[in-house]
Amino acid sequence: MGLFSNKIERDQLKPGDHIYSWRTAYIYAHHGIYVGEGKVIHFTVGAGQGSGSGSGSGSGLVVSSSPASPTDNPCPRCGDQSRLSGVMSSCIDCFLSGGSLCLFEYGVSLALFIAKPRGGTCTLAVSDPPEDVLRRAYYLLENGFGVYDVFKNNCEDFAIYCKTGLLVFTSISVGRSGQAASFLAAASAVLSSPLRFLTTSISGLTAVGYGMYCVSRVVSDIGVRRDVRKVPVETLVARAGSDLHESQAVTEMTEAA
Repeated sequence: MGLFSNKIERDQLKPGDHIYSWRTAYIYAHHGIYVGEGKVIHFTVGAGQGSGSGSGSGSGLVVSSSPASPTDNPCPRCGDQSRLSGVMSSCIDCFLSGGSLCLFEYGVSLALFIAKPRGGTCTLAVSDPPEDVLRRAYYLLENGFGVYDVFKNNCEDFAIYCKTGLLVFTSISVGRSGQAASFLAAASAVLSSPLRFLTTSISGLTAVGYGMYCVSRVVSDIGVRRDVRKVPVETLVARAGSDLHESQAVTEMTEAA
């Protein structure tokens, strides 16, 4: 693994690995859990469908990371999954959709985390044993992972939950996704840092902006933030299926855990 690439070969994969593949000119990545025998369990929203936003209503933002097999030439193993949403199982070729195979890293050092120029590739949090990861992934395949939300409940959130069992219990911040946190950190560094007024040089502004970006990424990481709790997957699914308000439901889940 390097600073700029987490690419691995398929023969290096182990069941329970959190993998991802970049989409659309490296703008974002699609994440999932490798379960063995060339299969990946992942959480997605189908082509042409809007992602939820907070309350679960459509936000108008169209995001699709589903396997892009055309309907007239479906994958012989998976069929046409291009318009399916939710937690699904796909072959690794459909999951990658022509992209490179990368391994998400757990338990990295603070120095390596900061040195990584892009969020959504590693975390300070430590992974649970593979058997726990696989049990969560298969359970969610059967029972779902709630409504897809770009910032609070996306494919990376799904994979991180499978790996760690950690759930955010506050309603005022983004989910576990380092990818979403990275985008918000970049915006925060540019627009809201009072330190940007201390310098007018390009190099100074760049240093201040990058420093704020790094700090924002660190404090948002699942491995250090305090608004997370370990929640059993059975409790997660049971509460997600209730009619409780989102924040109340999450609070009750963490209390029950």
